[in-house]
Amino acid sequence: MLTLGTSAQAIASCLLFGLPFLLPYLLRTEGLTLAQGGALVAAPSLGLVVTLIAWGAFADRYGERLAIAIGLGLTGVIGLASATVSGLGGRAVLFALMGAAGASVNSASGRLVMGWFGVHQRGLAMGIRQMGQPLGFGLAGVLLPPLAARGGLPFALAVPATTCLLVTAAVVLFAADPPHEEAVTQPRPGSPYRRLILWRLHAASSLLAVPQFATAAFSAEYLVSQRGWDATTAGQLLAVVALGGAAGRLGAGRWSDLVGNRLGPMRLIAMAACLSTVWVAVTASTGVSLVVLALAVASIVSVSDNGLGFTATAELAGRVWSGRALGVQNTMQNVAAFATAPLVGLLAGSYGFGWAFAAVAVFPALGAWLTPVKGERQVQSAAAQATGPQTTEDQKT
Repeated sequence: MLTLGTSAQAIASCLLFGLPFLLPYLLRTEGLTLAQGGALVAAPSLGLVVTLIAWGAFADRYGERLAIAIGLGLTGVIGLASATVSGLGGRAVLFALMGAAGASVNSASGRLVMGWFGVHQRGLAMGIRQMGQPLGFGLAGVLLPPLAARGGLPFALAVPATTCLLVTAAVVLFAADPPHEEAVTQPRPGSPYRRLILWRLHAASSLLAVPQFATAAFSAEYLVSQRGWDATTAGQLLAVVALGGAAGRLGAGRWSDLVGNRLGPMRLIAMAACLSTVWVAVTASTGVSLVVLALAVASIVSVSDNGLGFTATAELAGRVWSGRALGVQNTMQNVAAFATAPLVGLLAGSYGFGWAFAAVAVFPALGAWLTPVKGERQVQSAAAQATGPQTTEDQKT
């Protein structure tokens, strides 16, 4: 189940979030401005925003397997359709529809993993599942630029879209929904959104998404336009960096299991993301070669917290509400992502990449302040008092 959830997340991310690797190709072959290109590659995030909560509710009601299969299959079909369309408007619409379909994977695959692992394993398990996004991003870095160079944009889109359909077949054949005894034996709980803690967590995660998507959207273009790299070499470097981001998510998940909470580590990572983004701003402004290392560090650090926010969201929401809560979490993050790409593109085009990343550094600082570390500890303490002390046999179970 963990392999299927991670694979679905990886291939969907390759198609939806790997589009920035095609940005240098689009700017040079179709004459788009940096702001136009940024808006185009952010179009899947707009589609995600519209449907994430609905897909979460669908998974809560009908199960994770069906949600992933339908959504990922539609993502592949729409991806193949987008490969046949020319023109900025038509492409943007299909990219947005692709994101709307792929949103199912974001909500349901996380719910699938959470349902099959216990509380002391979830951080690591969700860290592995959340590796799917940087792994998919890295796969896009390796594949998409040379595919575009060889067969143009249609070929670069058709390959990951076809792979989406293959993974869909694997989900249909092998995925199984986790057991749902809790929903039968216990009364249906009320909405967790009556408390402030989830709203604060969603807001903090959204702020932390800004440096993540800023580095993802513009690292390749910066290396090509400002440092003179070719697109294939830039993509290969960023693919290696994406592997570092995947390891960062895995390490952060294990860290949270060991310390017994998710949001303490998340706050520390947010502070590190702020500092690393400032480093990018300074080195980009001065033009020193250390900017490449700064971009790599910022890219790794800024994605490492993502699994912690997802795990905390599902735990605080509870099993019955977890699909919808993960949908809200993803929705707010993708609102931030959709706004980030065109705005950073506009700032970079007008004032340079240094000032653009200096503005980006403000957001993780606010996210660190807003992360509800104390609230999570209070919820854990209340839950421990409600359940009482465990016996040795309970702990083994």
